[in-house]
Amino acid sequence: MKARVLIVDDEPLARGRLRALLEKEPDAEIVGEAAHGLEAVDRIGELTPDLVFLDIQMPELDGFGVLASIDPEHRPLIIFVTAFDQFAVKAFEARALDYLLKPYDRERFQAAFRRAVEEIKRAAPAPVQAKVDGLVNDLDAAGRGTDRLAIKSNGRILLIRPGDIDWVGAADNYVEIHIGTEIHLIRETISAWERRLNAGQFLRISRSAIVNLDRVKELQPLFHGEYAVILFNGVRLTLARSQRDKVQQLLGRLG
Repeated sequence: MKARVLIVDDEPLARGRLRALLEKEPDAEIVGEAAHGLEAVDRIGELTPDLVFLDIQMPELDGFGVLASIDPEHRPLIIFVTAFDQFAVKAFEARALDYLLKPYDRERFQAAFRRAVEEIKRAAPAPVQAKVDGLVNDLDAAGRGTDRLAIKSNGRILLIRPGDIDWVGAADNYVEIHIGTEIHLIRETISAWERRLNAGQFLRISRSAIVNLDRVKELQPLFHGEYAVILFNGVRLTLARSQRDKVQQLLGRLG
């Protein structure tokens, strides 16, 4: 069984080096390349590779943005290729993930690749992907996440700034991302979006709504411990009684 590999890097020389190394590996089948993050998302969806060598620092959409754009249930194994700072390297090591720190030698490449091949042969990628998810969360929490989010809407991949979001609402198995007069419907859970958004800027006010605190204009008490949360654009949401402990956070933002 050969590992089906996709190479993602915005530098042609870096892609060429990886291709040359992979061509010498009997367990590797190169299925394609991508020169930037948006192309990578499309290629991963089209080619369904087993393994992706993924550069982190790329224009438009970086490696973490690529990961955020892929359905976690269909995410391939990832080997990061990076010239990232020392904090990131320590995070990779703590999570027991493989990475290639530029410049890397053939021995380091082989160690990373063969480890991934063993995971693929065991057909047990889930634990590794859990570590990838954890790593992304760690780096985001440390302020190294992207300043834009990639979302799939109507067959397009859109890059949005979190601060532009007014609120997020649950709609069955989807979420609605409200940005001004635009509504983007995405097949994802509201809990997943709660994790993706900065807790200092966004607040979960009910089972079905997350609000951008900068968009809140007014807070009105209702019956039975609930509150009406009114946005500057006139949208009226409800802060559930179960979320009453968050009232002070809202009031502090209004003060």
